[in-house]
Order: sequence, then C-alpha cells, then structure tokens
Amino acid sequence: MFDKLSKFLIPIAGKLNNNRYLGVLRDAFMLAFPLTIFGSIMVVLANLPFLDNVMSESLLAGIQESLGPAPNATMNIASVFVVFGIGYYLAKSYGVEAIFGGAVALTAFLLLTPYVVSTESGEVVSNVLAVDRLGAKGMFLGMIVAFLSGEIYRFITQKKIVIKMPAGVPPAVSQSFAALIPAVVTLTVFLILNIIVTQGFNTNLHDVIFNTVQAPLVGLGGGLPATLIAVFFIQILWFFGLHGQIIINSVMDPIWNTLSLENLQAYTTTGELPHIINKQFIEVYLVGAGGTGMTLAVLVAILLFMRSKQMKQVGKLGIGPGIFNVNEPVIFGLPIVMNPLILLPWIIAPMVVTVVSYTAMAIGLVPPPTGVTIPWTVPIFISGFLATNSIAGSLLQLVNVLIVFAIWFPFLKFIDRMNIKQEKEAAQKNAAADMQVPKEKI
Repeated sequence: MFDKLSKFLIPIAGKLNNNRYLGVLRDAFMLAFPLTIFGSIMVVLANLPFLDNVMSESLLAGIQESLGPAPNATMNIASVFVVFGIGYYLAKSYGVEAIFGGAVALTAFLLLTPYVVSTESGEVVSNVLAVDRLGAKGMFLGMIVAFLSGEIYRFITQKKIVIKMPAGVPPAVSQSFAALIPAVVTLTVFLILNIIVTQGFNTNLHDVIFNTVQAPLVGLGGGLPATLIAVFFIQILWFFGLHGQIIINSVMDPIWNTLSLENLQAYTTTGELPHIINKQFIEVYLVGAGGTGMTLAVLVAILLFMRSKQMKQVGKLGIGPGIFNVNEPVIFGLPIVMNPLILLPWIIAPMVVTVVSYTAMAIGLVPPPTGVTIPWTVPIFISGFLATNSIAGSLLQLVNVLIVFAIWFPFLKFIDRMNIKQEKEAAQKNAAADMQVPKEKI
C-alpha cells in the first residue's frame, strides 16, 4: 500500500516542489518577511492588553498614533513587496536582469490600480491610492500581473530585442538601455488592457479579479474543510520524506497570507477579526508546538515515560531544537518517515488540533489570530500570546499539546516496548559472545 501511495504522491510532490512559479511565489513572500515582522512588532506593542490599565486614554492614543505608520508602511501594502519580488525572482530564474523585472512588474500593477477613492459621504477623490488595493485586496491581481509582465519582459529580452550599447559604456547605463524596449512593450500591453477595461467596461481589473477570483478562493481556503485537506497532505508528504510544509504552503500561502492581511487591517481599524483561518493559525497552532506534526508533545512523552535507550536518545537530541519548532531529529530519528507504526497519530493529531482550535475560536473562547507576523521559530506559549494578543491563545496551545500527547502516547508506548525487547535481545547476544572462550591452538 505504501509503495503504491508513494509512487502516486512523490512524482506530484516533486513537480510542485520544483515548479518555477511556486518557487518564485515562495521567495517573493519571503522578501516581505522582515518588513512585515517589523510592522507586526509595532502592532503588538501598540495593542498590548494591559496598556489601558497603566496609562491614560490620551497617552495610549498618542502611542498608537505614533506607531501607526509602521504597519501602514509594511503589512498594509504587502502586495507591493510581493509583486516586486515575483518580478525580480522570475526574471532571475530565467537569467534576465532581475532588478528591472521587479520594477516592470510593480509598474504594471500600478498601471491597473485605480487612482480614485470614494469617501463615506460619496465624494470621489482623484489622484490618490487606496491602501487596501496595495494590501490584501490587491494581492491576487498583483500576483497575476507580476507573473504575466515577467513572462513578457523576459521573452522580449531573451529574443534579443534590445538596444545594445558599445563597449566601454558603464554597465548601469548599458543595462538600462537593454531593458528599455522590453519594459516599454510590457508596460504598453498593460496600459492598453487598463484602457479597455476602464473605458470599455466602466470598471477596473482590481474589482474584477477580487470579485471573480480572490473572494471565492479566499472564502474556500479560509474554511475548515479546505484547511483539514491541506493539513492531511502536509502530514502524508512528510511521512514519505518530502517537505510537506514547503510543498503545500507554496499553493496555500497566497490565500492564508491574504486572510492574515484582511484580519490585520480590520483589527487595526475596527478591532474586529473576520477570519479564523489564516497564516498565523497554521504556524502558531500547528507548527508552533514543536514543528510540523506538533512533535513537542512527542518529545515530552519520550523523555518522561519511555524507557528504551533509542527513544531516550531521540528525546535528548530533539528537545532543544523542538522548543524552537525544528523537528527533523524526531522525524528522521524516531523515525516518523516511512514508519507505519505511527502513521495514524502523525496524521490524526494535527487534524484533531485543527478542529479543536477552530471550534474554540468560532465559539469565542479564544480570539482568532490578529494577522501580525510571528516567526515560526518562536516557542510555544509566547507565540500564542503574540498571535492573538490574549493569554487565551497561549492556553489553547497548551491544550493542543495535551491532545497530541494523549493521541500519541499508546503508539509511543508500543514502540518503546518493542525497542526494549530488541535491546535486551541484543544485550544477551553480546553477553553470550563475550563469554565464549577461544580454543587454544595445540
């Protein structure tokens, strides 16, 4: 069964993992990571739950207003960084001058962005950019435009339809002239597209893509069934030794990150949290307790209750990295990879935790993640508090650890007994070998 399943899954996973566009998308989101971390830190500091008890309302309002530009300049315009990153890394993957690929992609995105904003009173203000179109609302259009503009730009460049400068011209000047024709052609395509949509159909591509593509996908990806399917495939891919987190996240990250941005924008303006599932839900409540599969509970069970030397050694080697959510010592040392004895808890435990966490947030026991970016290496309890801005978020993590512990324990105990038996048999064989006296030559 495992052979048949691996023959089916491994080729598909390999193609996803090596796909040019998914790799570019992953790198583009990582480009925005340090910037969003900065914005997240400022959001957390401005909204600590005890601040209203230790300072006046006016002082708190002043602090929040002072720190407000940080998320506005980073997280709230994350689409800008992702678009530039896609253009940059796509051009780089083709061996084309990358910086111009990023600049062209960003310009193409801005060409399709409306420069008008409607106020609450119905007044239309021209020559301004709405921040939400540079953030969550424009994410999917930005990704589509970045990939299309990148492909057009690199195609023209690779066909050598460029201006070549003579030798001796400074490299920066030569590269600028080489990018001139590809950039002009690419941007002209998107300018014409914008004219057709705005003048011919009296709308804009932002609204078209948001209503027809982004909103349905985000609605689907933000639901519990789709999340459980994603978690299942993450676990099953890891079971076969493939990095399920990288493979599945490459597909789901655009949806989960968009949900995070929408939560953050709502949290910083109205205090509401429209989505339960987002990027932080996955990383804090499924990865943030020892790594993929929440193996911190497994390590604790091994160190406290298992007696075999092999498992004790795995526990000692894995507990340090496991606190910071690095669990390769457990995955390959226990092992988890290709070990049918623990396939069941490996898949079931994260899915049960997903349902429990979702339910706790849906009924109001725990607030959903606010959307602030939490590095996946932040230890348990701390990450839960930072993600939800509530001690309830930390307590939910501890409950999840107990759930994983309970599911895994009987399987670990069975493996422990097998290991003890094998270790005793090995010790008896070694003792018998040591007792044998070699015959002397006569």
